[in-house]
Amino acid sequence: MNFIRHYLLAIQFFTRIPVTGRLAAWVGYSPAMLRESAAHFPGIGWLVGVVAALGYAAVLLLLPDLTATPLVAASLSTVLTVLLTGAFHEDGLSDVADGLGGAYERERALDIMKDSRVGAFGVLALVLALLTKVSLLTLLGEVDLELACAGLFAAHVVSRFLPLLLIRLLPHVGDTARSKSKPLAEQISGASLLAASVWLLAALALLQWCYPDVNWLVPVLVAVLAWLWMWRLFVRRLQGFTGDCLGATQQVCELAVYFGLALSL
Repeated sequence: MNFIRHYLLAIQFFTRIPVTGRLAAWVGYSPAMLRESAAHFPGIGWLVGVVAALGYAAVLLLLPDLTATPLVAASLSTVLTVLLTGAFHEDGLSDVADGLGGAYERERALDIMKDSRVGAFGVLALVLALLTKVSLLTLLGEVDLELACAGLFAAHVVSRFLPLLLIRLLPHVGDTARSKSKPLAEQISGASLLAASVWLLAALALLQWCYPDVNWLVPVLVAVLAWLWMWRLFVRRLQGFTGDCLGATQQVCELAVYFGLALSL
């Protein structure tokens, strides 16, 4: 029952799927529960990845088999994920780009990241990230429909596991009292990280079973390299992480999985 409650709480926090009424009352809430729900962040990746893959496949199956069809499928599947998550992670990416791009001093960068307004660096980061995402998904769709759908699933799971390592390894340096990630500010427990690993390994095992000819180690390794780059950036510039850093890391690692999958072909 606690597993289900924590998963539903993760859905409430990380997506726009409504968990209301009697169900919300049964799930309950406490800061400790929300911290435990972080273990199901990769499980949210299962949900978002499946929805994105189904949307991608539906567009390709319903539209004429033309050169531009994978581009339309990639664009609409991206729209689906943004609607499903409320652009939660894209917002983090833009804030981090504004903060680190707009100031060299640590405190000034953190102040800029708290500002709800989007600056030039944030706009550039969002545009380039979305362009890269759609381009890579288009490329994968032109190679193989099923592989593109599998890539969507893999990317959303892997990219939601790696930010948890930031919580484990770095201190929270944001304004904890006002931060959206306040319940995540404390270091994630070993048990929660183990539960998150189960979500990740189950997804990779499923992918390897369904697509044994694909070397899934390549996209995972590329995502890990992207995570190491983000980790080093946050250590050097911020000496820790904020909630925006988690969202930015998810976005970068998602792109890395698509790129790694394209490389493995």
